[in-house]
Amino acid sequence: MSSERPINPRFDQDVHFDLVEPGPARYQTWTDKPVRYLTVVDKQGGAPLGYVWASDEDDAAAWVPCAAAGGRALAEGGHWHARLQDSKGQGVPPSQALADLFAHPEGNRGRVRPGPLADAPDSDAVKALAKGD
Repeated sequence: MSSERPINPRFDQDVHFDLVEPGPARYQTWTDKPVRYLTVVDKQGGAPLGYVWASDEDDAAAWVPCAAAGGRALAEGGHWHARLQDSKGQGVPPSQALADLFAHPEGNRGRVRPGPLADAPDSDAVKALAKGD
């Protein structure tokens, strides 16, 4: 009788690991710290499409579409989100990314509303503003 144990078929094959590259750099999408935000309005008529907010304290920034603007706001969000993602990939702090968006205000369907940046107590306050609460 042989002293060798039978090999479990699950362990009979070589193990192969794939190296998975990390995804693109992203800012946090929520913070309970104070944020600054800008309003993006529709180029046709000037209705709000959404808001871009940022906070350096939690390395957070995001686009929030206005519920009332529907699909137009969602479509426009891709432009602003991509610009934020590019800034994060270049190591730009959220507040500087927001300033860059403000300095180059044109989007696809919208543009940054002229005037000063606004302040909110946290990202949830901007989300509530976008919902119309």
